[in-house]
Amino acid sequence: MINKTRILDVINKQKKFFASEKTLDIKFRLEQLKTLKKAIIEFQPQIFEALEKDLGKSFFESYATEVGLVLDEIGFFIKNIKKWARPKKVKTTIINQPGKSYIYYEPYGLSLIISPWNYPFQLLLSPMIGAISSGNCAILKPSEVSINTSSIISQMILKFFNNEYITVIEGDIETNKFLLGQQWDFIFFTGSIPVGKIVMSACSKYLTPFILELGGKSPVIVTNDANLDIAAKKITWGKFINAGQTCVAPDYMLVHKSIKSKLIELIKKYITQFYGENPLESIDYPKIINKNHYERILNLMKKGNIIFGGNTDQEKNKISPTLLDNISINDPIMKEEIFGPLLPIIEFQKTDDIYNIIQNNPNPLSFYLFTNNKKIEKKIIKRLKAGGGSVNDTIMHITGPHIPFGGVNTSGIGRYHGKASFYAFSNQKGILKKSNFFDNSLRYPPYKDKLKYLKWFLK
Repeated sequence: MINKTRILDVINKQKKFFASEKTLDIKFRLEQLKTLKKAIIEFQPQIFEALEKDLGKSFFESYATEVGLVLDEIGFFIKNIKKWARPKKVKTTIINQPGKSYIYYEPYGLSLIISPWNYPFQLLLSPMIGAISSGNCAILKPSEVSINTSSIISQMILKFFNNEYITVIEGDIETNKFLLGQQWDFIFFTGSIPVGKIVMSACSKYLTPFILELGGKSPVIVTNDANLDIAAKKITWGKFINAGQTCVAPDYMLVHKSIKSKLIELIKKYITQFYGENPLESIDYPKIINKNHYERILNLMKKGNIIFGGNTDQEKNKISPTLLDNISINDPIMKEEIFGPLLPIIEFQKTDDIYNIIQNNPNPLSFYLFTNNKKIEKKIIKRLKAGGGSVNDTIMHITGPHIPFGGVNTSGIGRYHGKASFYAFSNQKGILKKSNFFDNSLRYPPYKDKLKYLKWFLK
């Protein structure tokens, strides 16, 4: 049951708090970031336990992919927001002389952050860092699917922050609908493409600025001159971390025909090396979030040949790392984001074949290329439209605060991480400051023969 009265009360409180201008103070923002760091450290054991209950994550994986990334980003913001928040002086055109031009960074106001279940801690708290650093208030809506993590985050925020500044609203899809029906100053959403369209439609009602972090089918490409051992190790890690439930996971593999068999054998080797002879029993191998997604992934396994893995544990919601061969681009598994531990393998012979296959699922969130050929590297980076990617690695491009992260078209709109998060939650206000020392009369009527002078200024 939605507590609409409570939600509206919190929204009104946050509007009043923002109007008090307390969040405009950089010292206040720094204090809040330090408070967030303290909160995470105190609640770290409970966060680990919640992630283990929701997704079967080991404590190592929880720290490496969730808690540690957030703590690292907090430290990066603490070091840099004073510099980022200063007005930035930019060039002034000759027609505006004598004068000076600046960009001022101001918070939007009240922000709504909606996160998914696959990285329920990191993908809620990372945007929150951007909101805090830019001076916004925030209402956080965690996923109702990862219920244990959502509950712990709610407890943590309640203990360390006033709800007039930052609060958590838990609930199901009806709660999301009600929240999206309200007027916000900024919305940040991470999730699926269909829901992203709903969020975008809601933003259009009030012309609310937004960021959508979506997904898509991210390819991994392996050319015939790649270092196959390194490629196999990094593909195996990137695909099967969090049991494949990662928006930037390699969704399917395009491999040159001449090295396909060798690469497959190496991937098999690393699956066994990472997770043992029976990955379903490995404490380092997570589970599928719930029965619905478990059954959905099983259905995707029906086409193609399972050449490795394919074992399941219905009681634990676990599906072992699975390699699928003889896949057609028309099979169901190639028509949607897999979001699970299945790796379809498609071979190619010519570089142009790569684009023909990828174009069936345009604009992936990420792409991964394993090659030692600089010419091919340059060509694919130039031609392949994607949110981002890595050469000779997987996943790791999202971990650096200096690289903006986001999608393009169907895989997302907008960028965040590091300085990009500060910009994402800030209105960049352009200001021209003119001197009264001299006032150019060119712009004032009567114009008579002033056109030739205007053309000289604006050429």
